[in-house]
Amino acid sequence: MSTRRHHTRTATGAAETGADPREPLPLLRKELGTGDRGLSGREAARRLAVYGPNQVRRRERRSLARLLTAQLAHPLALLLWGAGALAFVAGVPVLGWAILAVILVNAVFALLQEHQAERAVEALAAYLPERAHVIRDGREQAVEAAGLVPGDLIVLAEGDKVPADARLTDGAVEIDLSMLTGESAPIERTAAPAEQDAPLLREPNLVFSGTTCTGGEARAIVFATGGHTELGRIAALSQRAPRGDSPLEVQVKKVAWLIAAVAVGMGAVFLLIGALVGLPLRDALMFAIGLLVANVPEGLLPTITLALAAGVRVLARQGAVVKRLSAVETLGSTNVICTDKTGTLTQNRMRLQAHWTPRSGAVSDAAPPAELARAMTECTTVSHGEDGGLQGDPTEIALVEGAGPDVAVRLAARDDRRRAIFRFDARLRLMSVVAQHDDRLSVYVKGAPEAVLARTSGGDHDAVLAVVAALAHRGLRVLAVAIRDLPSGADVPRRREDAEAGLRLVGLVGLYDPPRPQVADAVRRCHDAGLRIHIVTGDNGATAAAVAAEVGIGVPRMHVVAESERIHDHELDELLTGDAEIVFARSSPETKLKVADALRAHGQVVAMTGDGANDAPALHQAHIGVAMGRSGTDVAREASTMVLTDDNFATIVTAIESGRRVYDNVRKFILYIFAHAVPEIVPFLVFALSGGLIPLPLTVLQILAIDLGTETLPALALGREPAEPGAMKRPPRPSSQGVISRDMLIRAWGYLGLVSAVLSLSVFFYVLWRAGWHPGDPTGSGSALHQAYLTATTATFAGLVTCQIGTAMAARTDHASLRQVGLTSNPLLLAGIAFELLFAAALIYLPPLQNLFGTAALPWDVLAIIAAFPVIVWGTDELRRWSRRRTRSHGQVNGP
Repeated sequence: MSTRRHHTRTATGAAETGADPREPLPLLRKELGTGDRGLSGREAARRLAVYGPNQVRRRERRSLARLLTAQLAHPLALLLWGAGALAFVAGVPVLGWAILAVILVNAVFALLQEHQAERAVEALAAYLPERAHVIRDGREQAVEAAGLVPGDLIVLAEGDKVPADARLTDGAVEIDLSMLTGESAPIERTAAPAEQDAPLLREPNLVFSGTTCTGGEARAIVFATGGHTELGRIAALSQRAPRGDSPLEVQVKKVAWLIAAVAVGMGAVFLLIGALVGLPLRDALMFAIGLLVANVPEGLLPTITLALAAGVRVLARQGAVVKRLSAVETLGSTNVICTDKTGTLTQNRMRLQAHWTPRSGAVSDAAPPAELARAMTECTTVSHGEDGGLQGDPTEIALVEGAGPDVAVRLAARDDRRRAIFRFDARLRLMSVVAQHDDRLSVYVKGAPEAVLARTSGGDHDAVLAVVAALAHRGLRVLAVAIRDLPSGADVPRRREDAEAGLRLVGLVGLYDPPRPQVADAVRRCHDAGLRIHIVTGDNGATAAAVAAEVGIGVPRMHVVAESERIHDHELDELLTGDAEIVFARSSPETKLKVADALRAHGQVVAMTGDGANDAPALHQAHIGVAMGRSGTDVAREASTMVLTDDNFATIVTAIESGRRVYDNVRKFILYIFAHAVPEIVPFLVFALSGGLIPLPLTVLQILAIDLGTETLPALALGREPAEPGAMKRPPRPSSQGVISRDMLIRAWGYLGLVSAVLSLSVFFYVLWRAGWHPGDPTGSGSALHQAYLTATTATFAGLVTCQIGTAMAARTDHASLRQVGLTSNPLLLAGIAFELLFAAALIYLPPLQNLFGTAALPWDVLAIIAAFPVIVWGTDELRRWSRRRTRSHGQVNGP
C-alpha cells in the first residue's frame, strides 16, 4: 500500500471510495476498478445507486419565518403599519385590525410571488443540463454530468467545465483554478507522477469539479463526485450572491417611495387644514389614514417580479434560456446584435461543394484527388458517435465525408498514424497534426488560406488568393490544406511553430453552409424594430458578406472589414457610429471584446453571440451575452446571460420581442395601479376641503377592498398581455428611459384617474341628492339620511370598481386601438374582471360583508348608471389615442 495514505489530511474522495488519487496510477485504477475502456454502462448505473448523483448539495433556503418577517418589515408595509396605528388612536379598532389583516395578506401574497419567481429561474437548470464526455463500454459518449461516478474515465478538452474531481491518465490541459485558489492564471496539469507531500490542489495530475479547461486535451479517472469533491467540501455553490433587484425594480421602488412620501406629506398638510376648518380629530385622523392607504401601491413590486419571471419561462419554451430576471428588461432595449455566422445565421450543416489544386489549376465540383482527400481526413478530430454517425466539428465532418467513401477505415487508420496534434487556434486560424507513414513523419495543416499561405514556400500566392476570392464570392467557406514531409528519422515537433513551417500547398476546399430558413425574416424584423446587426466571424470577408446579403444583413449598406484584428480604435468608432451594418471578417475573440467595448462606449445596448472559451470575455462585457446551447462550450455558457438551446439567430430576435413585451406590460399594470390613486384620493380631498359639509364618499375599508381585492388579479393579468401590434416596428427605447414617464403620469392621473374620480363622485352625489340631502345634513348612524349615505358610498365603491374595468381595457394598449388588440386576446384579464365583479357583488349584497364594509344593496337605476362607466373610461382614452395616432400620421405625411 502506498505511503501516501498516511498524509495528515486524506484525499477528498477517500471517504467515498477508499482510493487515494495521489497513489501510483496502476494501483488507483485497480482500486477504482476501471481501465482504458472505462466502466460498463451497467457498472456505472450500479455505482450511481451507491454513491448518488454527481451534484453538490444545494444551499439551504432561508426559513419561511425569516422571509415573511422581511415582507412585514418592507418599507411600504411600514406605512400601512402607521395607518393601522392611527386607526387605533382614532378609536376605530375595526379599521385598525382590517389594515393589519391587509398587511399580512399582502406579505403572504408577495412571499408567494417571490417564491414562484425563484422557482421559475431555478427550473431553467432543466433546460441546460451540464454534459460530460466519458468513455464507457470502450467508446466515447456524452452523458449528463450528474450521472458520473467514481471510476468513470472522462475526456477533457478546451472549453469544458471539469465535471468531477479526477486524476489525469494521459494528455495535458490548462485549468483555470481561480474559483478554488483565487489565482487568475491558468495552471498546467499533466499525466505525471504525484509530487511528494504536495497539497491536494497543487498536485500536477489532479483536476477539480467546477473548474474550467482553457486549453489542451486529456483523459482522467474520476475519484470523487458530488459532495465529496473539493467544490462540495468548501460548499462554493452556497456562496452565490442573492438575486439583486433589476434596474426596473429599482426604478419602481424609488417611485413607490416618492408616492409614499407624497402621501405622508399630503396627510400632514390636510390634517392641519382639517384642524383649521374645524374637523373633529377623529375625522381628521380618518382622512390621514385614507390618504396613506389610497397611495400605497401594495401589490406593485411582487407583480413586477412575477411578470419578469413569467417572461423568463416563456423565453425558455421558445429556446432562449435567460439566467437572470433583470436580463428580460435589458433585452427590450437592445439596439445592436453582434452575431457569429456559422451555426447561428447558417445551419451548421456544411458540405464540400468545390475544390482547387495547384496541379489542376481549376476549380472543380468533382471528388477531390487522393492527396487532397487524405490530407483533409488526417487533419481532423472527427470520430464515430454512439449512433454510428460522425461526431465532431461540422466543418471537419464535411471534410471527412467529402473525401470519399470508406470513412470508418480511413478514420481508424488516421488514429493509428497520429503522433501529435496542435488544435485549432482562433488567433492563428490554423490546426495541424503529425502522422507516421512508414519511417517518415508528415505534418498536415488546414486553416484560413491567408494563414496557411504565409507558411508555405513557392507558388503564386496572388493567383491562389484570386481563387479564394472567387470561391468566397459564391458564399463558400474556403480552407487551405497543406503538407510538410519531415526527413527520415526526424523527431515529432514539440512546438507548433516548428511543425507549421515550410509547408507545401495541396489545395483549397470550398464548403457551403446554407442559411437557416428563419433568419431572413428575423433580420427583416430586426430592421423594422430599429436594430442593427453586425457579423463578427473568423471566416473570409467575401464569404461572410455573401451570407449576409443572402439573409438581408447590410441595409442600408454593408461595410466589410477584411482583417478585423488590424482595425484601430478610432477607425472602429467611425464605423460603428455610421449607418452601415458591418461584417468583421477574420476576427479573433479579442476582436469581439473590442467591438463590445466600443459599442458600449457609444451608449449602445449590445447582444453578443459566442460559443468558444475565448469568447467568454466578450460575452461577459456585452449587455446580453448569448451563448450557443448545442455547439457552445461550458465556459461560454457560464459567462453568458442567455443561452440559445437551438443555436438559432431567429431566437435572439424572439427574445428581444419578448423583452419589449414584458417591459410594455410592466408599464401597463403600473399605469393601471397609478390610475386609481386619483379617484381614491379625491373623495378625501372633497371631504377635507368642504370642512366636513360633504361626508366621506368612500371609506378606508372600501379602499382596502379595492386595492387588495378587486385590483390585484387584473393587474397580474396585464403582466401576461400579448405583444401590442407594432411592438417590433418601433425603435428600441433608450436605456436611460425610466419605466415611469411624464406621459404615463399624465395619462394615469390626468385622463384615466380624473375621469374615474368624476364618474365615481357623480354617482355618489346622485344617490344623496335623490334622497333629499343638502351639504351639511347629518348622515351618521341614526340619522334619516344614514341609509342613503351607505347606498351612496357603496355606489362610489361600485363606480370605482367598474371604472377599473375600463382602465384595464384602456391600459392594454399604449398606441394601438382595442380593436387591433382584440377584446378576448387576454383570457386571464377577462377572468380577473369576472372575479372583480363577483367580489364587489359579494361585498355589496351579502349581509355579513355589508356590516363589515359599510355597504348597502344598490337600486337598479344606480346599477344602470354604473354599468356605463367602463365604456366611458375606455372611450375617453381610446379617443385620446386615436387623436395621437392621427396627429402622428399627419406629422409623418407633412414632415420633411
